[in-house]
Amino acid sequence: MTVSTSGSDEDVVRERTRTGTGRILIAVYAVFSLAAAARSFVQIVDRFHVAPIAFILSAVAAAFYILATFALARASSVSRRLATWSCIIEFVGVVTVGTISFVVPEWFPEPTVWSHFGQGYLFIPLVLPIVGLWWLRHTAR
Repeated sequence: MTVSTSGSDEDVVRERTRTGTGRILIAVYAVFSLAAAARSFVQIVDRFHVAPIAFILSAVAAAFYILATFALARASSVSRRLATWSCIIEFVGVVTVGTISFVVPEWFPEPTVWSHFGQGYLFIPLVLPIVGLWWLRHTAR
């Protein structure tokens, strides 16, 4: 007779989250975190006076990408919830900022990670949180 403990169930979910597609997703998030953080850092240090709100939003986006990267890599029950919320906030952020950047372009005189739905990043900011949410749901079963 085999008895399943919550610890071993969590280990199974953790391994499912971090293998195969999960590894690719974590790697994409890691690279994207570095790119977004580096871009926002340069923008804030070099040209903050040009578009302070836009550049701060880029830094916020980078922070959520970093959070999602570590949460997906950890893959515990708590970190999976953090990853889920991070992906949700990322998606809402990119849709909101993307829409505003088209409707009120003067608010975004310089491109940011989320402006124009992530056009400067090949729309990865729009797709990445959807893939992240799908993967978290897929591996929870």
